[in-house]
Amino acid sequence: MKQLRMLYVEDNDELRETFQEMLEDDQREVVACATAEEALVLWDASHFDVLVSDISLPGMSGTDLARRIIAKHPERWVVLCSGYQHGDALRALGPRVRELAKPFELDDLDRLMDEIRSSHDGAP
Repeated sequence: MKQLRMLYVEDNDELRETFQEMLEDDQREVVACATAEEALVLWDASHFDVLVSDISLPGMSGTDLARRIIAKHPERWVVLCSGYQHGDALRALGPRVRELAKPFELDDLDRLMDEIRSSHDGAP
């Protein structure tokens, strides 16, 4: 089973560090950053299977980041995290976009990662 590479974008330093440690395991490599602008540089410089991003970020929003990633790589998965429900607006971004309501439990994110991994493993 191939390791899933995840780019995690969260502007809260403590939350970003905590979740990076909790998410990383033998099946997932997690690279974390604080801004959408930094995420774009990292995304272009390396291969990631999934973007997990807060929607409310300083500068460019997580939604705008997702649009740019999807425009370049529509086959990649995107998980957007927010304290508000965005529903149809996020679904309109594409079939591989998921919403995760904050505050979320690590189990909720793990379930989403399992769904993504299953889809990814089944891809040609």
